[in-house]
Parts: sequence; C-alpha cells; structure tokens
Amino acid sequence: AQAKMVETETEIKMFGKWSLDDVEVSDIALKDFIAVSGRGATFIPHTAGRYQVKRFRKATCPIVERLTNALMRKGRNAGKKLMAARIMKHTLEIIHILTDQNPMQVLVDAVQNSGPREDSTRVGSAGVVRRQAVDVSPFRRVNEAVYLLAIGAREASFRNIKTIAECLADELINAARGSSNSFAIKKKDIVERVAKANR
Repeated sequence: AQAKMVETETEIKMFGKWSLDDVEVSDIALKDFIAVSGRGATFIPHTAGRYQVKRFRKATCPIVERLTNALMRKGRNAGKKLMAARIMKHTLEIIHILTDQNPMQVLVDAVQNSGPREDSTRVGSAGVVRRQAVDVSPFRRVNEAVYLLAIGAREASFRNIKTIAECLADELINAARGSSNSFAIKKKDIVERVAKANR
C-alpha cells in the first residue's frame, strides 16, 4: 500500500482524473503565463491563494482556476466558487467525451488561441482622438482569453436549455480548433482587424 501511495503522490491530476504532465504550451511567449506545471498543477481549481496581492502574482495561478474564477461573474454567481468548480469538472468531462483528447490540453490550446495579439489604444491630444495599433503583452493575452472564453460560455447558455458546462465545453473546443464558431475567436478577430486598420 505504501508503494502505491508514493506513486499517486508524484502524479498530480486535475480532479484526480486528467493528467497534467503531457500538457504542452506550444506558444513560447505564453509559457510563463499559463500555469499547468510545477505549482500550477493542482487537484482542484480551488487553491485559495492570494493572487491579487502583487502585480504579476496571478500569472502563477493555475490556468484552470483562473477560468473557474472567471465563471463567477454577474452578481448572482459572485463568490460561488464550489459551483464554478463543479461546472469546470463537468466541462472537462464533456470535452473528453466529445474530442477524446486530454481536456487540459484543449483548455490550454483554447487560451492560447483566444487572446488578441494586436489591439488598438486611444491616442488623443486636444480633443482629437485617434486609435493607434499596439502589440499585446503575453500576460494580457492570457487574461483577455480567459475573460472572453468565460463571457462566450455565459452568453451562450443564458436563456438556453444548454447548461453552462456544455456551452463552456463547446466554446473551449471551438477556440482550441481556432474555429470562428467560438465567441472568443470571433472577438479576437474583430479586435485584430480593427488594430490592423489603425496601424
């Protein structure tokens, strides 16, 4: 029994089921900001860490937990993290059933694909405001991606028979494929197109 215990200690799996060892962050820029290995590997997306204390602290927050936190939006869901964690659990199950891949990999790919790489900022002097195209930092790309994925799932499931878990699963799968059926990918394309026009 002791040997078995040691063996399970080394391998950390999300929800005790999904392996995090073989999850690859293929985008070099985002490697440091998508936490899936080392301290970013957890059993549940609920670490109760103080990620708001310092400026870049939230980059160390496990990516699954960041998405879980983003689901707790719109006042009535505020603070219901156990509910959000349960939704996350169902979502990963659904992704696995639909794609037969490791859902953690699908999630990471979705986050990589959904953040806009170029955005436009307002440059104004004396009442004349024009947009100027700027590159987006990797950190903001991850933040924006998590935010867009959560919004896409929320809007899809609102006043709809489909559960939020199903909608989030669809959103993640489409975003991982880079398909424009995903709200996040659509938004990203719009943002990048506007930025391109304002170069």
